[in-house]
Amino acid sequence: MSAVHLTTEGRVAELRLDNPDKMNALTVEMLAQLADHLETVERDRGIAAVMLTATGERAFCTGADINGWGDLTPAEFSRHWVRNGHRIFDRLARLCKPTVAVLNGHAFGGGLELAAACDIRVMAPKAALALPEPAVGIVPGWSGTQRLLRLLPEPVVKEMALFGHRIKADRALAFGFAAAVDDDPRAAALSLLERAVALSPRAVEITKHMIHAAQGEDRAAMVEALGSAAISASEDRNEGVTAFREKRKPDFTGN
Repeated sequence: MSAVHLTTEGRVAELRLDNPDKMNALTVEMLAQLADHLETVERDRGIAAVMLTATGERAFCTGADINGWGDLTPAEFSRHWVRNGHRIFDRLARLCKPTVAVLNGHAFGGGLELAAACDIRVMAPKAALALPEPAVGIVPGWSGTQRLLRLLPEPVVKEMALFGHRIKADRALAFGFAAAVDDDPRAAALSLLERAVALSPRAVEITKHMIHAAQGEDRAAMVEALGSAAISASEDRNEGVTAFREKRKPDFTGN
């Protein structure tokens, strides 16, 4: 049974975590479902923007389900659980379409790292952020010490990870981690996404690549994606393909 649902409303896709009995904690199955849905969203040209939500009001996501990793060997934990989660979160972060995370409730551990992989975040007033991993004898494993440091000041990340403090919504807004704090965060997110889908999808995609290249999010791939986009529109590219298919020497013009 799916615990991550994909629905569409117009040109906006909604990815919804649906494991409320465990405060939307992520399981192996949920990670796999998220990966599959991201593949669909990436390829569907009818989708222009993505909203990441969760069922219930208590939590957006409280991280990884301890039953999913508690009995793993050290090798399994590092090679599979942590690295697989990283690959999926990276896929979300590098999605070519704008993404908004709706933090209807608390975002702890892997849930905070998941929210950080989106472009912007909208929070409910009661929502809080935390990195509680050291309390159960582990460390942040899905970019809590890496990507999160590009979104929050280092002392704030240390406050959560080293001292066990929770960051409330008003502070998250002041730091710029949240784009808005709203009693109805889903409606606020939809308002933002309506603006996004009115823009040129291609221009938004290229702009997102440029921003990511500038701030180090998969810089090598972003630079090559931008270069490939530019060259694919050239006459020389068309001539090269045509000449290859016709088995002749290409006549490049530099255009």
